Amino acid sequence: MTAASPKAVPRERVIVALDLPSVAVAEKLVWQLGDSIVFYKIGYQLGYAGGLSFAHDLIKSGKQVFFDLKLHDIGNTVNKGVESIVNSGATFLTVHAYPQTMQAALDAARGSPLKILAVTILTSYNDRDVKEAGYAGSARDQVKKKSEQACALGIDGIVCSAEESEMLRPIVGPTRLLVTPGIRPAGADNGDQKRIMTPAAAIRAGSDYLVVGRPITGAADPKAAADAIVQEVAGATS
Repeated sequence: MTAASPKAVPRERVIVALDLPSVAVAEKLVWQLGDSIVFYKIGYQLGYAGGLSFAHDLIKSGKQVFFDLKLHDIGNTVNKGVESIVNSGATFLTVHAYPQTMQAALDAARGSPLKILAVTILTSYNDRDVKEAGYAGSARDQVKKKSEQACALGIDGIVCSAEESEMLRPIVGPTRLLVTPGIRPAGADNGDQKRIMTPAAAIRAGSDYLVVGRPITGAADPKAAADAIVQEVAGATS
């Protein structure tokens, strides 16, 4: 059982990552994708190049926005930052899965539609990377521990590898969201992602929303690539 809204159609469950160098490039891509995609992620690259203002335009046009800012700072700083995001009308916001950070974000978002998502272990990390970062145990162990802490605080959702979705669903329960980056259609280049899965496999594993970047933004025909992924999601949910 997944936590995505029962009214969410397949195209609403595919989030395109606008990891692009300028608003002009992002605007062109959004125009190319048209009605095929209704949900967009804005992270550091575009955010620091005018993307925060561009997000308001997307929201006004009826699109949903996921701010992937991975906030982590002292509680007051996180709290005030989240208050600003609440006022933007965004749908999702990420914070790092540290208890004080998550609590500050949840306090600021309380009573608003904004969903706070906890980032546990980045999908570009494998067990060796986790060990080098000073954590004991595997990447999977850390994802489980951090997710349990997040749920105890009342987090809205977890950002995780699709490989971990099936493990996490019993932990997070049926109402919390599992949002999955590292999605690669069959035959696509893995890039710098190490814990990946195809769209259909991710949905079947329990992921609610799929974050897709380069397989769409780097495609010769982005709309065709997006439509193919949406169709794959539709097949997995039918």
